[in-house]
Amino acid sequence: MLWIADSIEAIRDFMILGGPVLRAIAVTIFVMWVFIAERILFFRTPMKEMSLEIHDNWESRQERKSWHAHQIRELMISRFSEATNRGINVIQTLVALCPLLGLLGTVTGMISVFQVMAVSGSGNVRAMAAGVSQATVPTMAGMVGALSGVLLVTLLSRRAAREVEFLEDSLTMDH
Repeated sequence: MLWIADSIEAIRDFMILGGPVLRAIAVTIFVMWVFIAERILFFRTPMKEMSLEIHDNWESRQERKSWHAHQIRELMISRFSEATNRGINVIQTLVALCPLLGLLGTVTGMISVFQVMAVSGSGNVRAMAAGVSQATVPTMAGMVGALSGVLLVTLLSRRAAREVEFLEDSLTMDH
């Protein structure tokens, strides 16, 4: 139980060390992971049920060769594609936002370093160290968040495209 308290204290110290921009990065990464988790859960059950429902609806049609039937097929595929790709653009945006927030942290940290240098000169190394940590910690956190998101958003995008292609191939036009 003591390790939980130590972990919480270490996280709190890390957040203080990174400055106010690190909080924004943490919220961005948290929201990104919520969207990623939602997509992973969607791919597990609701997407499969939706695919089976579309497939069953298509197979129960008497006629599948007319222009009208072709348009209905395209509509079914389009709705499925929209459902599988929902939220992926938001994840990609959040991934791109992480390094930008890290850069903002770098700039604000360097501004505090320059303020210390302007007030006390370059001799106060201890005061400058706080600004340097505010400059480097958010940059690192933004890059780590972006890297973790890039991998998963790529996997999710590929999976969505593969599932749409599979559904498109399974809805035959014969009959």
